[in-house]
Amino acid sequence: MPADNDLQQPAFNDAALARIDRVIQSEITAGRIPGATLLVERGGKVGLDKAYGSLRPDGTVAMTTDAIFRIYSMTKPIVSVAIMMLAEQGRLLISEPVSHYLPELANLQVAQETVAADGSRTMQLVPCEREMTIQDLLRHTAGLTYGIFGAPTLVKSAYTASGIESRHVTNAKLIACLATLPLAFQPGTTWEYSRATDLLGALLERISGQTLDVYLEEQIFQPLQMHDTGFWVPPEQHHRIAEPFAIDPVTSQPVRLIDVRSRPDFLSGGGGLVSTARDYLRFARMMRNGGELEGVRLLSRKTVEFMTSDHLVGMDQASSAAMYLPGPGYGFGLGFAVRTATGAAYTPGSVGDFHWSGLAGTYFWIDPKEDLIAIWLMQAPEQRDRYRQLVRNLVHASLA
Repeated sequence: MPADNDLQQPAFNDAALARIDRVIQSEITAGRIPGATLLVERGGKVGLDKAYGSLRPDGTVAMTTDAIFRIYSMTKPIVSVAIMMLAEQGRLLISEPVSHYLPELANLQVAQETVAADGSRTMQLVPCEREMTIQDLLRHTAGLTYGIFGAPTLVKSAYTASGIESRHVTNAKLIACLATLPLAFQPGTTWEYSRATDLLGALLERISGQTLDVYLEEQIFQPLQMHDTGFWVPPEQHHRIAEPFAIDPVTSQPVRLIDVRSRPDFLSGGGGLVSTARDYLRFARMMRNGGELEGVRLLSRKTVEFMTSDHLVGMDQASSAAMYLPGPGYGFGLGFAVRTATGAAYTPGSVGDFHWSGLAGTYFWIDPKEDLIAIWLMQAPEQRDRYRQLVRNLVHASLA
């Protein structure tokens, strides 16, 4: 239910909903993206559940509302929920050092890089001032990074050289690689998008004794009836996979997405899942409802409040990194960007709304004040920033 319990009816402006259709169709007609799905719900009423354009870039098959998309980092909120379920069960404390469960990661060192006048880089290693905690992993302040995003550094080069960026790494190999690599920042100081949630997936495997696919299926997907969500698509459902253009029509860059037609070597807790809009709506409804859906409770109301609060409070330098992806007006909770101000951001919203997105262009947000859920799925990574803003503007304009 909405926080203020006074939403006006109807929940949507019909003329503005029709405009959403026109704008998205014009984007497809212009050849920017092959197709997409958009699902918008407010106050328990679905205002939009639409498929646009084509499932495949050749235009031979129409997009469907049950199309299966690679959701990449929209995997992260699901894995974060799984970790907090363990915390509620008393099986871990998020204040604990990661090395308590993964002793291979004890005694890590931090890289301090120096750039000379000629542009050459040198690096020296210093001890961690404190160990990374599970909370650090959940909020991306563990000191880890990705080797494939952002400006090049010696640490990022070391990531790439280690093989950690390969799709053929496993969660066991992920731990082994990270044990040999320096951290990019002192734990607890800087928000840096990173392998942190992949490491949470490996942690789930270590604690549960199950592979991540089995664990998430039993603990989250089956209870929430998310039947089309997993790490790969079974052969009989391959015809539902949404595909991108081979070359992005705006940037002229090649588009290469993960192969989801068979079980991968790497069950990536940070970016490996596929899903549909209707499946992800069930996860989002559970979060909007304070941890419960249709009589199934995964988390307590207080834990959901905790996860969707800003966990960067008091960390003055946390958002100073060049690639602070939550952006202005947002802090970061435990798996979600969390809005801290009505202004400052690029798009409308409410204090307390929370969201995340995926590399290939998928995006969702939940606005408890407006009792709003929106899920946008496409496969166009080069266009992801534009459409996150465009779709959010259009949806907020439709609220009555």
